[in-house]
Amino acid sequence: MTHIPPAEPQEESLGALVAAASDQISTLVRAEIELAKAEFRFDAKRVGMAAGLFGAAAFMAHLCLILGSFALAYGLVAAGVWTWLAFLIVTVLYLLVAGGLVFIGIRRLKGLTGMKRTLRSLKTIKSGERETGLGSSPAPVTPGETDGRHDPVRPSR
Repeated sequence: MTHIPPAEPQEESLGALVAAASDQISTLVRAEIELAKAEFRFDAKRVGMAAGLFGAAAFMAHLCLILGSFALAYGLVAAGVWTWLAFLIVTVLYLLVAGGLVFIGIRRLKGLTGMKRTLRSLKTIKSGERETGLGSSPAPVTPGETDGRHDPVRPSR
């Protein structure tokens, strides 16, 4: 089989150059996808292992909380409190802590304003319009500002 030497770049047609560039881009994209898959598999294994370890630690911490609750209740019994009252005191203590956490969580949720800028951007992209001129990026928006109007900014606590 005879090998035909590649033609000089000046002699190649535009179609041949486009075909060669397309082939090289395709090869590059495939290689990048394979690299991304390999990295994702490696990271997924590490994340899975870490999640399992965090789950085991949370389970053990939960067991410690239960044992600590019994220790606290029996400590109250040793201090002279009736057994049923000691366990009731520990239960009420946990209910108060849980209620406080729920209160703080609700306060955090009330501070959410939604994704106004993202939704507006998606609507603009969907309609095919451009907000700004070609090649220019929109001006940075300060917190609490949308479309030149100021929204009330709630302080985070």
